[in-house]
Amino acid sequence: MRSRLAAAPGWVWLAALVLVSFAVRFAFARHMVGPWIMIDEIVYSELAKSFAATGHFAVREQPTTGYGFVYPILISPAYALFRQIPTVYTGIKLINALLMSFAAVPAYLLARRVVSQSGALVVAVLTVAVPSTFYAGTVMTENAFYPIFLLCALALVAALDRPTVARVVVFLAVLVLAYETRAQAVAVLAAALTAPLVLAAFARRPRELLAHRWLYAIVAGAALLAVAAELARGKSIQSLFGAYAVATNSSYDAGTVLHWLLWHLAELDLYVAFVPVLALVLLCVRGGALPSRERTVVAVTVSLVLWLGVEVAAFASKQSGRIEERNLFYVAPLLYLCLVLWIERGLPRPRVPALAAAAAVVVLAGAIPYDRFVDTSATSDTFGVLMLWSLAEWFSLHVEWLRWIVAAASVVAVALALTLPRRLALVLPLLALGVSALAVQPVDSRTQRASIGAVFQGITKPDRDWITAIVGTGDPTRVAVVWSGSTDRLTVNENEFFNRDVGAVYTINGAVPGGLAETALTLDRARGYYLAGGKRVDVADALTDTSAPLVGRRIGADEKKGLVLMRVDGPLRAANLVTGVFPDQWMERTARFRRFACRGGTLAVTLGSDAHLFRRPQLVQALVAGRPVASVRVPPDAEATLRARLRPRGDVCDVTLHVPHTRVPGPQDRRHLGIRVLAVS
Repeated sequence: MRSRLAAAPGWVWLAALVLVSFAVRFAFARHMVGPWIMIDEIVYSELAKSFAATGHFAVREQPTTGYGFVYPILISPAYALFRQIPTVYTGIKLINALLMSFAAVPAYLLARRVVSQSGALVVAVLTVAVPSTFYAGTVMTENAFYPIFLLCALALVAALDRPTVARVVVFLAVLVLAYETRAQAVAVLAAALTAPLVLAAFARRPRELLAHRWLYAIVAGAALLAVAAELARGKSIQSLFGAYAVATNSSYDAGTVLHWLLWHLAELDLYVAFVPVLALVLLCVRGGALPSRERTVVAVTVSLVLWLGVEVAAFASKQSGRIEERNLFYVAPLLYLCLVLWIERGLPRPRVPALAAAAAVVVLAGAIPYDRFVDTSATSDTFGVLMLWSLAEWFSLHVEWLRWIVAAASVVAVALALTLPRRLALVLPLLALGVSALAVQPVDSRTQRASIGAVFQGITKPDRDWITAIVGTGDPTRVAVVWSGSTDRLTVNENEFFNRDVGAVYTINGAVPGGLAETALTLDRARGYYLAGGKRVDVADALTDTSAPLVGRRIGADEKKGLVLMRVDGPLRAANLVTGVFPDQWMERTARFRRFACRGGTLAVTLGSDAHLFRRPQLVQALVAGRPVASVRVPPDAEATLRARLRPRGDVCDVTLHVPHTRVPGPQDRRHLGIRVLAVS
């Protein structure tokens, strides 16, 4: 039996690995119950939903070309095949798990160029074991970019090994695919232009650059065509960066970027368990003595790590202010390959270079002030930090100690790498696998909690697609969101994700955080209609909150979130308008209550006083058209209800409340307060 297994071709083992990885990844992805990395997951879900329905890309019904289209296309079958969004979400996670698992294939093919079949399988295993494969539970481009990036690295290595026109064109075609997945792939182009320089430096023969003349010529020509095309369309060169163009508008300080580059490389050092970085340095020391193919792999690894590191460091220094591991983990398989290559070449450890490399790895490992980066933002961006965070909690360690613990761990790892007998070399990949395994529980636990928390911030109904269950049309223009700013922004994001019928977003008191397409409304105070660009807005149904009631019929609600689903079938119109009442419920001397679409009835206002301000009952009068129609006295320590009959003028009813006596609370609050308005019905 063992001999049969050993004789099995590599593709059988690779296929088995992909299937096992797929099952494991999907099982963990199921732990996430909803999107939580905002606003990215909403963007890509909207793009995929739009493509599945219309063949075009739109976010909240607004056409957009600012994002990569590859990932939305890949997950769009889930939207095309299933109607219920919770089922679609499961389908997306299935696709993600498969994409992440397929990263093993280009990693294996790349490794087979320079190492044995068993060594390539080790690289493939480490590739799908990295903590970042937990992104399979998210609607994020990382899932597609990981295998495509590795395919791009494979194409680049092949093009540098035999720099023919055909191979260069194939590499550029794969690069375009990577770019249309994430604009971050522009760093791969810089790496491709740098790798021949590294090769020439290894060989100490500058003339070797001539062998790559087609690469430089074709890249230069393609770049000129791309720039000319953008300019011809009336766009700037920055538009080539798509949604990431904002990063090109900043000026970067070289020293600050280098500082962030150090931190990112240090975190990558931890992410791959230190020894692969040591192996890369020692392979670089051998440089020119390496066979051609091995030299190419090392040169490409150095170039990709450098340029992706610089790109991510520049972004972090200006945009995020945190270590962006999720934008750099793609290079981990290349470092694992260097580790296996170093092992299969007999663990060459020349004394002086090895000690210098070991010292560099240790210093790098301890370079991060983890107390600065151990916080909730790491949950979405830096899985390596989550492992350390949990370590500190498990053993009651001070966060400040983490950098020294990491440095000590790196000392043990490099000491093991420099002293381990060759027959025990398999321990080193197992060390890397062990570090990835240590991250499983912390990453799974914290991402699951983040997902549950995000959904709960937006939806507390048992069924996440509760709006679709009520409306049931599947028409993305059916339900409009009217956001007053009184509820969490996730009440918008989670409901629009899980309900196909939710479409346009309107705001009446400031924008929803995230910068997505939305329409600001103004209120016609005389008639109560909400206006966009001076025109009334017609909707079928509307999702709003209790602080912004609309004229219509209530057909559903998420009571705990204060959300109400209204059947409008006409123009958006406020149910009422209150002026003269502060947000803390205190009324000025005079307040006006205006009810729209009013057919009469009674206005009931529950009032309360404050014994610290008023020792005697407060008289409150209700006036209609300037005439008193009702009054009530409110004791200092009790509540009272004022009822006034409504008299329509057209379909608008006005009632004015007046308090003769007011008080100023004190020097910190100079308002003139009359009475508290506790409830209006």
